[in-house]
Amino acid sequence: MEIITLITGVIYIILEIRQKNAMWVLGIFTSSAAIIVFFRQGLYASFGLNIYYLITSFIGLWHWRRDKKKLDEEHSIHLNRLTRKTVITSAIAAITGIIALSYGMDLMAELGFKENPMSVLDASVAVLSVIATWWLVRSYIQQWWLWIAADTLSTILCATQGMWWMALLYLLYTASALIGLRHWKKNGAIISENE
Repeated sequence: MEIITLITGVIYIILEIRQKNAMWVLGIFTSSAAIIVFFRQGLYASFGLNIYYLITSFIGLWHWRRDKKKLDEEHSIHLNRLTRKTVITSAIAAITGIIALSYGMDLMAELGFKENPMSVLDASVAVLSVIATWWLVRSYIQQWWLWIAADTLSTILCATQGMWWMALLYLLYTASALIGLRHWKKNGAIISENE
């Protein structure tokens, strides 16, 4: 399952950089495989995160199809302007989410579930990724910075757990996020000032 996740994940990131709607369809398969991998490992935040990815794949496909129609012929990437309100709301959500999720995973261990060996790191990855995915759905270019942070932490998380194929996938995701940021800056056009 890790190898399937690696292969589909690499294709996914290529489609994300190029802002292709097929990315969301492939995301359904990648998320489904990752759900199994993380559940087996007892990394419950990452397991839940991939359920979220599965759901947002449908939402993202709808948003991107709608926004693609607003582009001019000169640009290939549709962008929305990130507002101060979104940044503040996201920061508050990140702090409270990390605290609540890590506490919740520790509580699960006390109730007899497999202990999460890295609950704070796992929670940090999950919360940052939730926010980054929502920003991706909305086509904010700043989502790439969140992915760089989340993917770096995911690489560390997977490597410390001996999940080498998954660590490789997240290392590739980190490098791809840097490429994606550059590509979106070069080829992007703001289609909405008020989102």
